[in-house]
Amino acid sequence: MTSESSSGDEASDPKPNPITKPPEDQLSALALSDTDGQENGVVYETPRGNEINNEEEAALTNSAPPGPAEAEESSEGGGGGGSGGGIVWARTNSEVEVDGPESPSSSGYAGGRGSSSASSDGSGIDEIAEVRNHGVVDGVSEAQTPWVPGKRHVDEDDASISWRKRKKHFFILSNSGKPIYSRHGDEHKLAGFSATLQAIISFVENGEDRVKVVRAGKHQVVFLVKGPIYLVCISCTEEPYESLRMQLELIYGQLLVILTKSVNRCFEKNPKFDMTPLLGGTDIVFSSLIHSFSWNPATFLHAYTCLPLAYATRQAAGAILQDVADSGVLFAILMCRHKVISLVGAQKASLHPDDMLLLSNFVMASESFRTSESFSPICLPRYNPMAFLYAYVHYFDADTYLMLLTTSSEAFYHLKDCRIRIEMVLLKSSVLSEIQRSMLDGGMRVEELPLDPLPRSGSFSPHLGHHTLPTDSPDRFREPYDGVGGPAGLWHFVYRSIFLDQYVSSEFSAPISSPRQQKRLYRAYQKLYSSMHERGIGPHKTQFRRDENYVLLCWVTQDFELYAAFDPLADKVVFFFTISCFFTLFNYAILALAIKTCNRVCQWVKDVENEIFLLGASPFSW
Repeated sequence: MTSESSSGDEASDPKPNPITKPPEDQLSALALSDTDGQENGVVYETPRGNEINNEEEAALTNSAPPGPAEAEESSEGGGGGGSGGGIVWARTNSEVEVDGPESPSSSGYAGGRGSSSASSDGSGIDEIAEVRNHGVVDGVSEAQTPWVPGKRHVDEDDASISWRKRKKHFFILSNSGKPIYSRHGDEHKLAGFSATLQAIISFVENGEDRVKVVRAGKHQVVFLVKGPIYLVCISCTEEPYESLRMQLELIYGQLLVILTKSVNRCFEKNPKFDMTPLLGGTDIVFSSLIHSFSWNPATFLHAYTCLPLAYATRQAAGAILQDVADSGVLFAILMCRHKVISLVGAQKASLHPDDMLLLSNFVMASESFRTSESFSPICLPRYNPMAFLYAYVHYFDADTYLMLLTTSSEAFYHLKDCRIRIEMVLLKSSVLSEIQRSMLDGGMRVEELPLDPLPRSGSFSPHLGHHTLPTDSPDRFREPYDGVGGPAGLWHFVYRSIFLDQYVSSEFSAPISSPRQQKRLYRAYQKLYSSMHERGIGPHKTQFRRDENYVLLCWVTQDFELYAAFDPLADKVVFFFTISCFFTLFNYAILALAIKTCNRVCQWVKDVENEIFLLGASPFSW
């Protein structure tokens, strides 16, 4: 017997049809709320792609109180504005754009300021928070409770003070103003608010423009129009516009995974078409994806990560997957949580890393996949957004699962036989036990960064090429490093292989051990990536940024990207520099030490690439 996925009441049909029942009555007439006279920045995109900054009143964010401006100093080395060959220096605590004086109001969003009068259940990230309270950054406290998937705050609507103070909202609505999804609150209670968002988009489109972002104080309202489907993010988390827009793109991609782009035909036949019944039970999928925006580098790197394994173990897994791929399977993917163990595809078939992210999120967030073997229609937006593939999913244990993708809706029993063959080989070759061992050992740790490049003739322990020195080596009795973080104050790093579209990141350790600190570092990497790849200015090759939290270094070459975080007080001299030239020399000294450490990290990654990357597979170019 097959077990269908819980992706939606009607999502199992490869060609979803419009609902035969008459849709709900059209929403009431739209009325934009009056503004308080504050001027907010509105950025439009013309049909030719040029951006025009107009000072307009934004009805949606009229009452968002801007915060105080914080200075940012930035200069590009090499004298070039767009050559990408210089070093970008930045000393900043905030990158928030402020467009007007502070003007509190009794209505609208107050998440930018925070309020001690608001109540919160403390059940998640980006919730109500007094940002000036001790131990709270970006709405995350040291004592926050574990994240719980699923719909949140369903009793709230746009009239609730607590709803307005949420630091980050996501909305999906139709071009007729019908709400489809809301991160916080009940969609049906937010019908009027959705109609307001739709009115803003339609008003701008009537002027033959496209609204991209509205900035009001610390808030950004980011819009993404995908045919008859509108996506909106309202955020005061200081994330870059490019990052928020990419998050909306991923949410739209997750929608296509469930329904395909052919759902647009339903809106062409009936502009008042209600999509929500097709998405029944998928709130947990969207909430899980949104949660990953706070911890998963794959959401902005457009790359996937692999579970560290011995080369022979990964080859054994890949060999059996290749056998089943040759028997008519389009893609065979073995994963452990969000990490890839092995992946093979049919000839000339490529799988985009974003599709892997959305597919793994869909599988891990759906409880039905864990309870029995499942055969479910899914769409890969980057592969073919208009058609369904069919995924056979089976969990070997609580963390390890197999996905077999095919174009045939009648292939369940064939894929089941393939799974039995795969499972027998994985058990016989001890691959599953090695996977569990790797989960316990963890990944690369900055404390284990070799002091010198590893000689090729040495022997390696099972954990990530940890080198065993010869007995006659003078370094054998060297005292191990026992400070906080790694050598030279290295706290964490992320390395992305451009050719492989894969990345590896070090394990979190002290002092980045709490969810609050990890999320803050993730946001710092996110801003660094955005500034390095900023259109019209980048891409840069190197960027060095220092603030009170980190010393950050980004290094981009044609082969890799490296993002590294260092202790801001590492190797600090005992007296303070007050003259600007001395300060510059001090920064260059720190930069030289950081670059030297990054070179060692790159060499380390190269030495253990057989264990941390999936090699030998075709590059996933698109």
